[in-house]
Amino acid sequence: MSEFVRTSIQNHIGFITLDRPKALNSLSLDMVRAITSTLLQWKDDADVRAVFIHSSSEKAFCAGGDIRFFYDVGTATPQGDSALLEDFFTEEYALNHLIHFYPKPYIALMNGVVMGGGMGIAQAGADCRLRIVTERTKMAMPEVNIGLFPDVGGGYFLSRTPGQIGTYLGLTGEIIAAADALYAGLADVYLPTAEIPALMDLLLSTEAADIRRAIRDFAAPFAAQAEAANCKLAEQRNKIDTLFKGNSVAAIAAALNADSDAFAQQTLAVMEKRSPLLMCVTLEQLRRGATMSVADCLRMERTMVRHCFRHGEVLEGVRALVVDKDNMPQWNPAHLSEVVPELVNRFFVQVWPEYSHPLRYLGA
Repeated sequence: MSEFVRTSIQNHIGFITLDRPKALNSLSLDMVRAITSTLLQWKDDADVRAVFIHSSSEKAFCAGGDIRFFYDVGTATPQGDSALLEDFFTEEYALNHLIHFYPKPYIALMNGVVMGGGMGIAQAGADCRLRIVTERTKMAMPEVNIGLFPDVGGGYFLSRTPGQIGTYLGLTGEIIAAADALYAGLADVYLPTAEIPALMDLLLSTEAADIRRAIRDFAAPFAAQAEAANCKLAEQRNKIDTLFKGNSVAAIAAALNADSDAFAQQTLAVMEKRSPLLMCVTLEQLRRGATMSVADCLRMERTMVRHCFRHGEVLEGVRALVVDKDNMPQWNPAHLSEVVPELVNRFFVQVWPEYSHPLRYLGA
């Protein structure tokens, strides 16, 4: 087990506590393996009726994967050919799939920062999940900021948000708060952080047959607080749906440039800082993901991430953001006008024969 993942079973609930506060609970390979092992153990354990995953810190639920680790191992070998990288992404995506089809209620308390890989262990799941946000929630899929794409199933859950919200979030990497997350369908209930101790008391004492219903009932009196908060996505919904409906980033950028509205101009300014190539790859990913199963999305993303490290865009992005911290990535290509379809399509070319794909065993 990882030293950064604590587990316990209390009142028939399996508690997973992420405990790597100095790194905002960024996921290491050991943490991925610890969570996977725990969920597999509890899957058929009759004493565990539900799973509750949260953080030991109010600052972050999980800020994503350990991108400094990605850089260190990715630059240590030619073309990012690292066995540790291969293991990390294969096992992380397998964990996302396990959570999505987990047969027991799976509740995630997304208090504080929840980004990238943190979204993967919170958004995964369908019939059995419950996602809680607070006034501290800062949610994003910011991968284009480091020359990556919204992985961990982002092609699935972002493409299923209302209208073009997922396209907007994927191409900009913008951070949203609780009200936005609820509006986008990326969260289920709102709870003030002051009420978290009472929530924990409830979990340790309730005899409710459906723990999710008990939590919803407990959180219901606070729903109005989230509804009263400023919701940028709701305010800009018409703009987002109109401006982000194109099937090319160049067309979206042109639409933003032609709109003098402050939101459009601010959004364009943000996108101009992102990787031109990976924005285009992300758009293609989201358009494809809209008609794919979870398993197919994860298999596609596993292929994409292999190409991403071979290309090196993500290594340059992490260098600029985390290593040298000059915030001046030298994107390749440097401009959106230089991104041709052939460059984008390469990210979707099969790397392994189907029989040897790292995630070949995932069911649809």
